[in-house]
Amino acid sequence: MAEDTQKPAAAEEVAVEKPVAEKEKEQAPAPVPEPEAPEKRTEESAAAAGVEEVVEAEKPKPVEGEKIAQSASFKEESNVVGELPDPQKKALDELKQLIQDALNKHEFTAPPPPPPPAAKEEEKAPEAPPKEKEAAAEEQVVKAEEPKTGEEEKKPAVEVESKAPESEPAAPAEVEVVVEKVATVDEDGAKTVEAIEETIVAAKPEVEEAEVTTTKKEAEVAAPSDEQTKDKEAEVPPEKVFIWGIPLLGDDRSDTILLKFLRARDFKVKDAFTMIKNTVRWRNEFGIDAVLEEDLGNDLDKVVFMHGVDKEGHPVCYNVFGEFQNKELYHNNFSDDEKRTKFLKWRIQFLEKSIRKLDFSPSGICTIVQINDLKNSPGPAKRDLRIATNQAVHLLQDNYPEFVARQVFINVPWWYLAFNRMISPFLTQRTKSKFVFSGPSKSAETLFKYIAPEQVPVQYGGLSREGEQEFTTTDPVTEVVVKPASKYTVEIPVTERSILVWELRVLGWDVSYGAEFVPSAEGSYTVIVSKTRKVAPTDEPVICDTFKIGEPGKVVLTIDNQSSKKKKLLYRSKTKPSSD
Repeated sequence: MAEDTQKPAAAEEVAVEKPVAEKEKEQAPAPVPEPEAPEKRTEESAAAAGVEEVVEAEKPKPVEGEKIAQSASFKEESNVVGELPDPQKKALDELKQLIQDALNKHEFTAPPPPPPPAAKEEEKAPEAPPKEKEAAAEEQVVKAEEPKTGEEEKKPAVEVESKAPESEPAAPAEVEVVVEKVATVDEDGAKTVEAIEETIVAAKPEVEEAEVTTTKKEAEVAAPSDEQTKDKEAEVPPEKVFIWGIPLLGDDRSDTILLKFLRARDFKVKDAFTMIKNTVRWRNEFGIDAVLEEDLGNDLDKVVFMHGVDKEGHPVCYNVFGEFQNKELYHNNFSDDEKRTKFLKWRIQFLEKSIRKLDFSPSGICTIVQINDLKNSPGPAKRDLRIATNQAVHLLQDNYPEFVARQVFINVPWWYLAFNRMISPFLTQRTKSKFVFSGPSKSAETLFKYIAPEQVPVQYGGLSREGEQEFTTTDPVTEVVVKPASKYTVEIPVTERSILVWELRVLGWDVSYGAEFVPSAEGSYTVIVSKTRKVAPTDEPVICDTFKIGEPGKVVLTIDNQSSKKKKLLYRSKTKPSSD
């Protein structure tokens, strides 16, 4: 009997291209519905990877040697301020200053700004004509009295009139007094005119002095107004604005939030600041806090769900598009505007709850891995689904920047590849570096590159199951490749009385499995624990066995692969104390 043992194999035939520096657009987690429109050019849309080699996926006829295509793996940047390059530190400081100024002025919750200054000038312009009319009326009053004095009276009067409007347009009361004196002219006209002249000459300094005094008073009144305004602004405490339960400033997690917006806008400070303000405004208008408290049902729990973490500790979110083949589920979520709105609220609620579980400390995990299962996906022909997808994509990419650590697409159909090639040129290298694609026969293998088998759900090739089980995600799994036309044995030594528990699976099965106990003592008999039998692909995905051991020895598991394909074996074991 030929036996062979081999270390776990990595994903095979992976085409990798070198990254190229390029600007990135904002990113956000992928929406529930399946990708369909070329306009989705960010990682949220289940749209494209832009790689030189693409998956040879589900075609009318299965293809051997299917390849997993991916771009060079994306590496997350540090959120520790001390580790940032100097230009990024400077951008972060500038953004903080802008936010502090906005908080001091309550700009995040303030009403729309007042109209531009031009409008104020237009409002003040009509005030001039009344003054001119007043001056003209005074002129007419003086001229009306001129005939009562002679020619000698007219000349001084005219001179007075020509000067008065220039020096004292706003002193009609003094002119009226002069007019009264002219009206009481007696025979001595020259004396009266002289008196008038003296009166007017004496009045000019008084009027000018009054004008200056008034102007100074007005200036004094205006100046304190500005100071009072500043004092009032200083007295009013800055507003407090929170996003995902974290204040924009003043918390050790705030820098992580701000860096997400800066990276989404390529560290352009003003653009990042505008994005933050728009996000805060949208969250208030959408009523995020109220949405979090709503009961939106659980009929979509199988469509989108969180399960386990990847090898770097990122939470993993699974998006199962094939569930929308269920006509009742589809109708209940997309048949009209009201239902699509409810679906959108549910998606936002799900994302918000997931984000609040992240660690936004500088060295914490604050991004999510998205797994997009395209098996039996309805495709882009579903109009209602397409509308809901567009709405979700726009909201997520505008208001949830840099929350995707990696986008993995599995069970990719052939039509998706064509769509991917079409829009790939529109994607940045940064975005493409987060995308990984795999056809049906390589999906589990692709997942194992990023997620340990004990963290992968059973339906996707792993050993993680819901409910009470003998093993949990804390029990590590061993991966082994069984070569074609060969046997592989797993030996589990036991030195004391106990109960041995193990579970295993072979991806795709079509192999024979058997188990036996071999005592260490010479002359002892081998005990058949599980009779050798053929396991078909449609049989149970995971075999779980136990054996009560009364003496030292070993349990031997045998996998006989007589097919022409190599097989992936997953197994783990542990002992429990015996009650005897």
